[in-house]
Amino acid sequence: MPAMVVFVAVALLVAGCAPKKPPSPTALPPGSPPPLGTQKPYQINGVWYYPIPSAEGFREEGYASWYGRDFHGRPTACGEPFDMYAMTAAHKILPIGTHVKVTDKRTGRSIIVRVNDRGPFVPGRIIDLSYEAARALGIHNDGLAPVVVEAVRVTTPVMVAGSGPSWQVEPVRPYRQGPFVIQVGSFQNAENAQRLKKEMDRRYGSAAVRTASINGTAFYRVQVGVFPDLDRAMQSMETLQRSGYRDAFVIALEGQ
Repeated sequence: MPAMVVFVAVALLVAGCAPKKPPSPTALPPGSPPPLGTQKPYQINGVWYYPIPSAEGFREEGYASWYGRDFHGRPTACGEPFDMYAMTAAHKILPIGTHVKVTDKRTGRSIIVRVNDRGPFVPGRIIDLSYEAARALGIHNDGLAPVVVEAVRVTTPVMVAGSGPSWQVEPVRPYRQGPFVIQVGSFQNAENAQRLKKEMDRRYGSAAVRTASINGTAFYRVQVGVFPDLDRAMQSMETLQRSGYRDAFVIALEGQ
């Protein structure tokens, strides 16, 4: 074998054995909309999941699990690499970027994590914590732990007080309160968005094109209706899907 080939092979072997830790994910700025595409319904093992348009007022009880080294560095649902040492979590339907307070029902201990991934897809489990989050909550030696998950708005950075971290947080209003709209299409080409808007105007009476900037790229979102609560919006979304607009989904109007 030529010397150069041996050198390259050894270098690759050493690189593959060396532990690699990806850069820590960057938190979404407060008030940012979820990354494009993370709010669409998705299917796992034959089951459809419908991400809710807003986390406001969200609260649930169930079991938490955690994931770590086997997924370290892999892409999460929002595209950033999974960092087992970051305070993050996976949830099936909460908007990406949501901060939640997770409380161990046995000990009363709480942590704050940011949702950046989807899961867990195991019956009975409501949230999948990163290794670091599980360690901070004191459940990393357990397979499962009974928890309460509550959506919160973090009003100040995490502070260390006494033996553990503390936060100033406040609950947010019920997530079923509007206004909501139904998004039927998103385009980088404004003319395509206007064509779909005219079609929606003709068939459903009114539509709007709202512009959003994602990583410096403009997207033209065609949206129908303004609904005061989530139930009405979901009913109209299902009607649109049955009419052929299968990618239609509900979102909360930003800045409302």
